[in-house]
Amino acid sequence: MLWSASAQNLNELTATDAVTGKTMNLGSMSSGKGFVLIFHSLNCPFAKLYETRIKALKTTFQNQGIGFALINPEVGISEPEQTVLRNYIDQSGMNMSYLIDGGQAWTKVFGITKIPEIVVLTPGESGLKITYRGAIDNNPQSETAVTERHLERALNQILRKESPTPAQVRAVGCNVRTY
Repeated sequence: MLWSASAQNLNELTATDAVTGKTMNLGSMSSGKGFVLIFHSLNCPFAKLYETRIKALKTTFQNQGIGFALINPEVGISEPEQTVLRNYIDQSGMNMSYLIDGGQAWTKVFGITKIPEIVVLTPGESGLKITYRGAIDNNPQSETAVTERHLERALNQILRKESPTPAQVRAVGCNVRTY
């Protein structure tokens, strides 16, 4: 079953963007056909394994109206922590917002347990709705051995105005550290 939060609550979620230092609001960030939140941590080796795939997906889908942002539930909003994340974006070529979920509000609202774990939001009649959540694909260790591209399939289905099937795939990765 696909877990959901009220659209009003989703639109009101805010977080600090480590890249710009600005407070970002999910409702205003997610204009377009869809928005991909990638729960991420610099301390998780699985996140590093997916780096190239995340960049490729962003390159493929951003020009088709799908937005992307990383969100880190394991750091605070201090300037040194923001600097580390900003440097990562600059050095990795990820080129997207890197949101800080300092109090883990986003992590709790979406029920995130793994890193990386994906939430895809699309506009609905009453605001944002979760249309896909879970894994990027079925093989974190080896991109060449991937046989199921879950996120890519979901995004293509959204662009064709179809509901993603499956709408949820169990994510594999590091456990989110809760505070």
